[in-house]
Amino acid sequence: MGQAAARVARVVGAFVEATRSGARPPEVDGRLPVRIRAWDGSEAGAPADSGAPVVVLNHRRALRRLLWQPGEMGLAHAYVSGDLDVDGDLGEGLAAMWGLVRDGAVKPRKPTLGELPGLLGSTARLGLLGPRPAPPPEAIKLPRFARLHSKLRDRAVIHHHYDAGNDFYELILDENMAYSSGYWADLAAELTPETLAAAQDAKLDMICRKLGLGPGSKLLDVGCGWGSLPIHAAKHFGAHVRGVTIAAEQRDHINQRIRAEGLADKVQVDLVDYRDIATGIEEYGTFDAVSSIEMGEHVGDGNYPTFAATLFGALHPGGRALVQQMSRRPADHPGGGAFIETYVTPDMVMRPVGDTLTLLQRAGLEVRDVHVMREHYVPTIRAWLATLEANWDRAVALAGVRGARMWRLYLVGGALAFEENRMGVDQILLTRPTTTGRSGMPATRVSFEPARDAAKTGTTAP
Repeated sequence: MGQAAARVARVVGAFVEATRSGARPPEVDGRLPVRIRAWDGSEAGAPADSGAPVVVLNHRRALRRLLWQPGEMGLAHAYVSGDLDVDGDLGEGLAAMWGLVRDGAVKPRKPTLGELPGLLGSTARLGLLGPRPAPPPEAIKLPRFARLHSKLRDRAVIHHHYDAGNDFYELILDENMAYSSGYWADLAAELTPETLAAAQDAKLDMICRKLGLGPGSKLLDVGCGWGSLPIHAAKHFGAHVRGVTIAAEQRDHINQRIRAEGLADKVQVDLVDYRDIATGIEEYGTFDAVSSIEMGEHVGDGNYPTFAATLFGALHPGGRALVQQMSRRPADHPGGGAFIETYVTPDMVMRPVGDTLTLLQRAGLEVRDVHVMREHYVPTIRAWLATLEANWDRAVALAGVRGARMWRLYLVGGALAFEENRMGVDQILLTRPTTTGRSGMPATRVSFEPARDAAKTGTTAP
């Protein structure tokens, strides 16, 4: 058997030091917190029976990626390209490796002067010397010279994220194509297509109740996705809905559903940027309710006041708005980190929920309720992941091997981020008060709490 793994362990070990102060130090033997399996079949590092994650190096190019881009980006390129794998459950492996760093069981260190000659020799023998490997083509390519959050750049970002096509999203999402956190009555429920659909249905019900929708209510859904909320509000609550999106494939999908459900008299979807809604208010009129479900993260800090003002301007006095939006702690990466910003949705801004409340209030909206739903995103994402894994061959046929691996890494990492409180998601209920200060809100939450399952007949107000 070859010696590649032992050489890799020596090189990596020169940069990683195991401590005995972390929460899980007994699992670590020596300086390397993982076991390495190299392309020549050799293994080294933490003992096989230590429970440490096993990192599989399928190609020496994985190390060159890490040498050129240490950290998250190099690991992401290596995993998406297939140069690197984790033996066993990817989520458990990532959680274990992240835990070793988070809990202080390992920490980076600089190699000593005496170690440098040996490191250089090992590096040469491992074939790590060479040009920087190109990133996988699944990494986003933004238009050159496009200004941050310009309409051109925003369209390019949206186009990239939905390049996999409607068929791919139909594969992993629920039957209503809800691409946002569900609301789980039981956070420990078995993850099946049926429980995912029930969680999304419960979320849509709750939004409609919070907005006070009933027959004839006028709702504007900003960033309507594949139409899960517009269709649900019209079908089950009798609302008249105007949806806007900048994704043509989403618009086309919704129009197919509208025809299939016989809802053409209740739902209309336009290919419109949220910044153009204000100039079209005369055409649209104003609304009883406005919603935006996990779209506000994509408008950016500089444009968020415009976004908030758009919600305010679209409402009747006394009307309600609901914003479901992801959040992040102040010290964390507001865009979600290098992997998300390079492969998934660049230019996102996730801020602490209190900062978002301030921006919405400055637009004239009154905050009436904040519902923290962070834990509900964990089973939602894991249900999507379970469906992806169960239909892996189909996913590869639709998105390619690298595209499917990118989605696996995205979903695994996303579930961990919500589980470990590095990301959050919140439903924010707001009103546009009248000039005399009337909010139009009920005195208690009972009308929209999930415990009271208001009627969804489409003929009586919930």
